[in-house]
Amino acid sequence: MALINSKYVHTNLIAKDWRKLSQFYQDIFGCVVVPPERHYKGDDLENGTGIAGAELHGVHLRLPGYGDDGPTLEIYSYGEAEPGFTHVVNRPGFRHIAFTVNNVKEARDIVLNAGGRAVGEVVDLHTSDGRKVTWCYVRDIEGNIIELQSWA
Repeated sequence: MALINSKYVHTNLIAKDWRKLSQFYQDIFGCVVVPPERHYKGDDLENGTGIAGAELHGVHLRLPGYGDDGPTLEIYSYGEAEPGFTHVVNRPGFRHIAFTVNNVKEARDIVLNAGGRAVGEVVDLHTSDGRKVTWCYVRDIEGNIIELQSWA
């Protein structure tokens, strides 16, 4: 099997309100907008997504801790979206994004005060190689799961 020469580029997050969710990630985690805003519709989008009448609007956010060419969080809203489901940590597929923070409890409080919700409690986990990570899961303002972590 051949190895593909690749580089990680972005993760996509479909939002109910892309502007509001984008602002949450800017305000709480320091993500920075990578212009321009994106507004797509037409045959190419319909053919690429397999969705008749598809229309996308959104923005890319530079993730913190990387330079100008680092990966982004792509936040889009579809003109018409399928009904959502409750995000849970043990459902197969992509489940959360993670941010390293200086203090997990303080970061958790900031997320909760900004309209996020708790998933569990702040806990310490000792890894099999003897390291300690303090972490918790929270939800953003649309219910997507975020891991906050700090390594000792």
